[in-house]
Amino acid sequence: MNDEYFNQFKLARSLKRHHHFYLGPTNSGKTYQALIALEQAKSGVYLAPLRLLAMEIRDRLVAAGVPCNLITGEERVLMAGAQHTASTIEMMNPSKIVEVAIIDEIQMLQDPDRGSAWTAALIGVPAKAVFICGSTAVTTPCIVAIETMNETYEITYLARKTPLVLEDESLCGKRYSRQKIKPKLQKGDAIIAFSRKDVLTFSARFRQWGFTVASIYGALSPEVRRTESARFCDGAADILVATDAIGMGLNLPIRRVIFSNIHKFDGIASRPLNATEVRQIAGRAGRFGIYHTGYVNVLENDELIHIEHMLSVDDTSDLSKLPISIDFYQIGQLATQLHTRKIAEVLSYHQQRINVNSALFAQTSLSNQINQAMLVDKYAPEMSLKDKFIFVCAPISLNVAFEKDYYLLCLQSVLGNQIRHLPKPPTWFDSESPKHLEAAELLSHNLSLYAWLSFKFPQIFVDANEVSAFRQRVSRYIESALLTQAGYGDTSREIDYLMTKKR
Repeated sequence: MNDEYFNQFKLARSLKRHHHFYLGPTNSGKTYQALIALEQAKSGVYLAPLRLLAMEIRDRLVAAGVPCNLITGEERVLMAGAQHTASTIEMMNPSKIVEVAIIDEIQMLQDPDRGSAWTAALIGVPAKAVFICGSTAVTTPCIVAIETMNETYEITYLARKTPLVLEDESLCGKRYSRQKIKPKLQKGDAIIAFSRKDVLTFSARFRQWGFTVASIYGALSPEVRRTESARFCDGAADILVATDAIGMGLNLPIRRVIFSNIHKFDGIASRPLNATEVRQIAGRAGRFGIYHTGYVNVLENDELIHIEHMLSVDDTSDLSKLPISIDFYQIGQLATQLHTRKIAEVLSYHQQRINVNSALFAQTSLSNQINQAMLVDKYAPEMSLKDKFIFVCAPISLNVAFEKDYYLLCLQSVLGNQIRHLPKPPTWFDSESPKHLEAAELLSHNLSLYAWLSFKFPQIFVDANEVSAFRQRVSRYIESALLTQAGYGDTSREIDYLMTKKR
């Protein structure tokens, strides 16, 4: 099995690759060191965990006089003569040799949905020098794989450049009270919430208290997150309210990180934040060159114990095997073997019956893909297996009805070979009311799906060139709405307290 996976990346196997690990906590300069090598190289690629980070690095290279392409699932922005590319990690090109490659946030190998993309980059990026940046959580399985490939490596451990201090007293003391928070807030604070509703509620509340606020959460497009980040960086916003999305490489001038909760809902249940999450988020405090020290705090004294423990405990992952996913060649083989055109049947069989007999690799969970595959089989049973696989890989949230409905419309367009134009601009586009904020976020997601599909089916999704301008209008509305939206009254924590009192 090892050789079978290794040999999927023949170009990488033909190179005597050398791997440079730059490992350490946040604010240790690990990515900065690798980027110097990328700037100086004749050709290179930066593989990002987020589209927003790919955009940032592209801009940085261009500003340094290095022409650089931007390639993500939704866009191809190509510069004349560019030998460098910044891309999301899923867009790694295994068939183009470069001098230098950077794989950022290597600890994302632990991600149950996307970890296999980091495995593919580690094994398959065709670069003579591969820079691997991130925490020390997953170093061991990476080194085992590199040694098995008879490739070389060196490790540079970097220390944090500014001290990180957990404050002695929480913002509210022994017991939570929303009014106790107000006098404790300071310019440069980042309050971390774990849901869109909580981010919006805190943001609205802090504005009512007289602070200027920037808001960042996952439902926002990269363009809006970029604008909100810039407002905080430029001092136009005193306080940042954000989800844990800021834990992934965003460089923000945060003086103090305040956890509004020490639990998060992970899609199945509420659980305590783990060591890697706490370190990635808390470590954003004390930006080097701006602050001499970073501070961390919570809302109740009892929560300090958990944060202190997570900051001090060893966060080495128990990941012993690198996650790999199924590819279309395997799907085709299994479909023939099973005499079926149902892609959900193929994926389910692979998940349940195919054992990856390897000391290095483990099959990643296919549950999300199977759910999408069942939908594709139901509504497009006669579609080719190849096209079905494309829709199985499409980036959507099936649990959001608006996204699911648009996904099915796109599916029907491909099935019927009928042109699908962009959605019509909504009547609220030029409204000054923030009440359409959620609708705008959902529309932004549908535009992302349209852009993604336009690269797979250009003859169907023919308005690709108009997506950017449309998205900008949506983004401007969202940015305006964020400044005036009224939140949801109570945060999830406050609702829990009210429910407990009623009992």
